[in-house]
Amino acid sequence: MKLNFVHVFDVAHVPIFFSTLLLSAIVVAFMFTAKPGKLHYIRTISGLKAIDEAIGRATELGKPVLFISGLADVDNVQTLAALSILSHVSRKTAEYDTQLIMPNNYSVTMVMAQEVVRESHFRAGRPDTYLPENIYYVSDAQFAFVGHVLGVIERSKPAANIYMGRYFAESLILAEAGFATKAIQIAGTAETPQLPFFFTACDYCLIGEELFAASAYLSKNPKQTGSIKAQDMIKLLILGGIFVGSVLATFRLHF
Repeated sequence: MKLNFVHVFDVAHVPIFFSTLLLSAIVVAFMFTAKPGKLHYIRTISGLKAIDEAIGRATELGKPVLFISGLADVDNVQTLAALSILSHVSRKTAEYDTQLIMPNNYSVTMVMAQEVVRESHFRAGRPDTYLPENIYYVSDAQFAFVGHVLGVIERSKPAANIYMGRYFAESLILAEAGFATKAIQIAGTAETPQLPFFFTACDYCLIGEELFAASAYLSKNPKQTGSIKAQDMIKLLILGGIFVGSVLATFRLHF
């Protein structure tokens, strides 16, 4: 029995195969060309830059910082991105000896958040200031959790509220409560329907992919910054391909 080459190897998918190789090569090249002393440029993300200012203001006023990692469990990539930002926030609060409050919607998220904050305090050289009771579980129920957070905002009146992760109908409720207490509010989510609400009531907002680029931006890790730069280059190539294809289609040049 003879096997036809076409039946074994799908010729129609050859362009996809070589495109995948090219894109993978770009990512690997940028990751390995990045060096600790020579990082790839990543544009300034104002929302992340404002985090240090917000924590500094909370320290001056002697008020706590409230951090919410969204209403999704750790199997959601937005929650993981939020925990990455939490690492930076908790380290700064440890350095400034500022109280950090973090209610959690899921128990697994709480455990991971506690470890992140504990490690940040050790890295800041202040393990004795770590308070595990400030990183606690509330409820899996959406509005039971939101009701508790509203109570924390009203009672503790944090000077800085940081909302990162996946949000739903509660986004405006939380943001409005923080706005009423005159807190600096920084939000970040990839949920497009919730962005207008955060824009309205928050001082700074991370839009979509800025949330995922936060880890590279804050850590200045060479491989992470290289990966972000490679993704930007790939997007430019794809946009260029779309433009060239549009021009060819306009002049009815089909291949």
